[in-house]
Amino acid sequence: MSHREREFERIGGETVYDGSFVSVEVGRFRYPDGDEVERVIVRHPGAVGIVCHDDEHLILTRQPREAIGAPDSLELPAGKLEEGEDVMTTAKRELAEEVGLAADEWKVMPSYYSSVGMTDEIVYLVYATALREDPDAEPDPGERIEVVRWPLADLDGALAATKDAKTIIGLMLLREMRRGAE
Repeated sequence: MSHREREFERIGGETVYDGSFVSVEVGRFRYPDGDEVERVIVRHPGAVGIVCHDDEHLILTRQPREAIGAPDSLELPAGKLEEGEDVMTTAKRELAEEVGLAADEWKVMPSYYSSVGMTDEIVYLVYATALREDPDAEPDPGERIEVVRWPLADLDGALAATKDAKTIIGLMLLREMRRGAE
């Protein structure tokens, strides 16, 4: 099938749910052959995951994730983009809120779409080092987060202990960065 045959135009749609940070839309699309399809799309503002470590430890979180029935999901510190925020502002805010840290060195990593068949959520990954305590950090009320200091030398163990996509992708990228530095 050619690129031209896969092109489509949006011909309509409606929002069927508008929540606190996601909405659900039923969109209608037409292909060049006249075929029309309806797709359910979850609209999301985007998220930022922070791959961070000091000289000896990865900084991760454990928190409950009701959607998957997990009381202890091991993850990178992360959060959604707030309206008007850029990626680095969100990353710095989330690092402070979730783990009480700030970083002096930041690097943008690759971004990705979390599930292209159903949502427009894009996840931006950033790398933070030269970590220090943030005396102004205030935890987000209502979050149930445990800060986990995982041995950096056991990166494979951290990968094996998580099922979270942003964490797996971020840690695999970190593993490749560390191999390239050897």
